[in-house]
This record gives sequence, structure tokens and C-alpha cells, in this order.
Amino acid sequence: MPKTIRILSLDGGGIRGLIPAVILGKLERLTGQPTASLFDLVAGTSTGGILALGLSRPGPDGRPLYAAEQMAELYEKEGSTIFSTSLWRKIRSVGSLTEERYPAHGIESVLQRFFGASRLKDACTDVLVPSYEIERRTPFFFRSAMARERADYDFPMWLAARATSAAPTYFEPVKVPAGKDYWALIDGGMFANNPAMCALVEARSRHPEATEFVVVSVGTGVRVKRFAVEEAQKWGAARWIRPVLDIVLDGSSATVDYQLRQLLESDYHRFQVSLQPGEDAMDDVRPQTLRKLRLQAEGLCRERTVELFTLADRLTTIGHSRQKLAA
Repeated sequence: MPKTIRILSLDGGGIRGLIPAVILGKLERLTGQPTASLFDLVAGTSTGGILALGLSRPGPDGRPLYAAEQMAELYEKEGSTIFSTSLWRKIRSVGSLTEERYPAHGIESVLQRFFGASRLKDACTDVLVPSYEIERRTPFFFRSAMARERADYDFPMWLAARATSAAPTYFEPVKVPAGKDYWALIDGGMFANNPAMCALVEARSRHPEATEFVVVSVGTGVRVKRFAVEEAQKWGAARWIRPVLDIVLDGSSATVDYQLRQLLESDYHRFQVSLQPGEDAMDDVRPQTLRKLRLQAEGLCRERTVELFTLADRLTTIGHSRQKLAA
């Protein structure tokens, strides 16, 4: 019987992480299992990294502590704390030109409370979380598999979540201790906002005996707003700051989506919604916007009901077959 590896990939996107959390909640209800039990590897960038780590955090009994719907509630209840700033900081930062838009204490307090003392090696399933090292100028990956093998790569989950979500202009870079040295890390979305291809490579490397790979990739919404060339031709560095970040994030995600469709065909499932102007900001935590994001995710679940049922059946069948072989 061929060995099949199940991979979940979660895009970055700030508060829009509510969308994949709701979709995964539907998948958990269909299967009756936590996300960490449905996948052999969960990869996530930025807000997707927070989700990946949160869904794999163990409770006292060793099973996943949080359900996907609890992760959705994290965005709805804690978003205003994560993206919180003072009027004086808004004035002083001059629209993020002189310093990051939000102080770190808001997001750090939420992550520390949410993840507690859990460490990367404790993850209930393998986790891959990208970040980027700005002093060494190289990608950096938080890997639970490596954390179990090397003590110097075993980091607190909250710190890994903080590093992968340190989006430039939103949050300051974070220094992650590494023995007598440190890693200077920012948001992994700078090179892998959609980490699905990174996850596939990681899975192939760790499971060379596998013959099939099922990849489920969940986005945080794609923007439909267009940039008029007549306006862009007049932009200087200040005007390009925000559009460039959006283009990098959306462009890299779309590229990976195309590549995996060609490579995996029916073994690849991508769930993504379109976002209208006014609901596509990464830091808009107004109740009406959060409501729109949840409704978008629920609408996608209704549109893709048949695919979700089929996917749920396949994921659980693979898991049951593996359990029988182990017995």
C-alpha cells in the first residue's frame, strides 16, 4: 500500500487568519477530529504560523489543546489587543514611515498567554513555520522535527509565532536567542507567504519512502483592488510602501498555487476567497469587518461542500489505514 503524507498549508494575512480558522473548523466538524490528527505536517506563515502552532499545541493529556473554532475566536476577541496603538504613536510614526505601526507588547502578551510554556518540540504533529533572518539575509524555518533532535532549535511556541508574524511596517523585528548568539527575524511572508511548496519539500525530505502527497492549502483572501498604472507612475518611495507589501504577499501566494496545481493535480486542494476593498486590510479589527471575513469563509464552505466532504473522507481514511497497519 502506498504511503500517503497529508500536508496542510496556511497563508499569511494578519487578522484575515480568521478565514482559514473558520474553514478548518468546518473540516474538524466533518471528520470529528482535531486538525493536528488529520495532517502529518502543518505549515503556516505569519498569521498562518500562529494557526499552525496553535492547532498543534498540546494540552495536559497530550492531545491538541485548541480546536479551529477556538483559534477563530482568538482573532475575534484578541485582534484589538494585537493591533492596538496609541494616538501619540500614530502621530509619531507618520503612517509607519518612521517606525512600526504597532508596539510589540500587544501581540506578545496575547501569544504568551495563548501558548504558555509550550515548546516547538511538543507539537502534536510536525510543524513548519517560515521566518526571515535580516542580518544573515537568509530564510529561517522553525521545525518541530528539528526541535526534537536539537535542543538549540527548540524554541518557545509563542516566540516562533511572534517571529513569523513580525510583518515589516506593522511590528518590529524580533531577536530570538540562539545560545550565545541570536536570530534577527521578520515575517516569513517576505519569501513564503504561501508556504505550501516549502511544506511539500520538507515532507519529501523527511518521508523519502512516501509515494503520494495530499496538500490542502488555505488562503486568507485575495485582494481584487487594482492599482491604476496612471497613479502608480506618479508614486514615490513613500506611496509604494504599502502596495509593494501587498504585491509581494499576493504574488508569491499565487505563484505557489500555480506550481502545485501543475505538480499534484487532484492531490492539491486550494481554498481561497476574494476580498473587496474595505475588508482586505491585515489589521482591520472592527466587528463589522470580522463579521464579513467569517461570512466569506462560511460562504466558501457552502460552495465547496462536496469537495470538503470528499476531502474529509480521504484524510480520515488515510489515518485509519495507518492505524490498522500500526496495529
